[in-house]
Amino acid sequence: MRILGIDASLRSTGLGVIESAGGRLAAVEVDTVRNSADLPHSVCLKTIYERTAALVARCKPDLAALEGGFFFKNAKTAMILGQVRGVVIAVCAAAEIPIYEYSPRAVKQALTGSGGASKQQVARMVIGMLGLRGELQEDAGDALAIAICHLHSRSGIAALVPDPI
Repeated sequence: MRILGIDASLRSTGLGVIESAGGRLAAVEVDTVRNSADLPHSVCLKTIYERTAALVARCKPDLAALEGGFFFKNAKTAMILGQVRGVVIAVCAAAEIPIYEYSPRAVKQALTGSGGASKQQVARMVIGMLGLRGELQEDAGDALAIAICHLHSRSGIAALVPDPI
């Protein structure tokens, strides 16, 4: 099974595909879509769309997992993230890939056993579980963590897997 993890952000979207086969877990491809602050939002969204669609075409994931459950005091920030999420959800929908959503706390819990784990603790677990060497870019590591979270939710109690969005 191949799972695409997505850490959506206008300026730095993390994408990571993992594969689980025969009890082994491996990273297939990892990418961070970076957009500079001087680019118009429409150009950023187009870049995220193109890079996500290309990765989906290359890696052919069976499903996708997206981080969700955010609450923002700033409406503009919430709207921008909503636009990015809409783009990646549309890419997955066009490829007929079911997409699941997990809160940041659920991702941390699935990987470390603690919903209050630090980003560094989560990154160490991702590196260890996938047998990676060196450091991961933060957003790419988060994307891999989200994908692993879905895999762990599937292998645990079935009630932990949410309905696709």
